[in-house]
Amino acid sequence: MKELIELIVRHLVDQPDEVKVREVETERGVTFELSVAPEDVGKVIGKGGRTVKSIRTVVVASSFPEKKNVSIEIV
Repeated sequence: MKELIELIVRHLVDQPDEVKVREVETERGVTFELSVAPEDVGKVIGKGGRTVKSIRTVVVASSFPEKKNVSIEIV
């Protein structure tokens, strides 16, 4: 899933080399911490949070077979 997040976000931003995803295991599931260049944060969040919500939907859907709780945080 880490690779999926990186793939999606790299195509959205102007500086794809600055995209970093860190996977953190918690008792509730897995949290992916997403870091991008400061000027690309708005592109990842999108208008009203629509873009990041869509990314979260795709990631949650892809985690369904593993039955894990997945969340994405932009840091």
